[in-house]
Amino acid sequence: MTKPTVLSLGELLWDMLPTGKRAGGAPVNFIYHASMNGAEGVAISAVGEDELGDELLAATQAAGINSMIQRNAWPTGTVDVALKNGIPEYTIVKNVAWDHILYTRQLIEVVESADAICFGTLGLRSPESHDTIIELLKHAKPGTMKFFDINLRGDHYSKELIEELLGYATVFKINDDELFLLRDMFDIRGTSDDEACRWFINEYGLDYIILTGGAAFSTVMSKTGKSSTISTPRVEVADTVGAGDSFSGTFTGKLLNGATMEEAHRAAVNTSAFVCTQEGAWPAYPEEGIPDYCKIINGE
Repeated sequence: MTKPTVLSLGELLWDMLPTGKRAGGAPVNFIYHASMNGAEGVAISAVGEDELGDELLAATQAAGINSMIQRNAWPTGTVDVALKNGIPEYTIVKNVAWDHILYTRQLIEVVESADAICFGTLGLRSPESHDTIIELLKHAKPGTMKFFDINLRGDHYSKELIEELLGYATVFKINDDELFLLRDMFDIRGTSDDEACRWFINEYGLDYIILTGGAAFSTVMSKTGKSSTISTPRVEVADTVGAGDSFSGTFTGKLLNGATMEEAHRAAVNTSAFVCTQEGAWPAYPEEGIPDYCKIINGE
């Protein structure tokens, strides 16, 4: 059986943690976990022609992440990360290599064959990468899952950009803090969280919306009216870097391989819980598979 092809478009960078640098970037984290869950993943980004770029390419290769990474004259992306009670806070360096992804025939061809494409607001913060990613999305074949993980960071987004990306999306992922912000931005106050999520499904013709509530819950809703809510498992947290991306990648990989929405959601919750127990966004999966943390919270 041929594996579904999943792409990510956007940032690839070094998270500069107090304990040292760690390879990351939400789209690449997504690809790692989609690949670990039955997809043929390819990360599309850019790094500089510098030592940090060399090291980043080596790190992705060592993790088994397939990529199409351009090299250019701008510095490799870095993010200063401070962990406060295990929760990351980010200072993202501007005008770096992934802000200058070139639109090429090679990228068009791989996008045309993709079964799913992941993107977020951060990867489109610069005019050049914005134009490249938007043009690439136009080449997606009919039926391609277009996974918009909003991933708001600092001042690297606008209502106009969010609306533009929602116009391409078939899946929209937000967390509860982002939903609070979007309620005001889109003037959908005075509704429940479920009603606000349904508003986005109806307004933008989404197949799914995913709302995550950190340590409390996650909910997946479909355009058919179905809904799945799971309480977040309690685990011993090493750090939460990449936990949301692991959720997204797992959900996508499982869904493309025939899982139901509920099955894909449960697998995504378990992967996210597992990643929280590990250091880094690309941990090796246990040989026996990821534990079913949901059994504990459901008393199974």
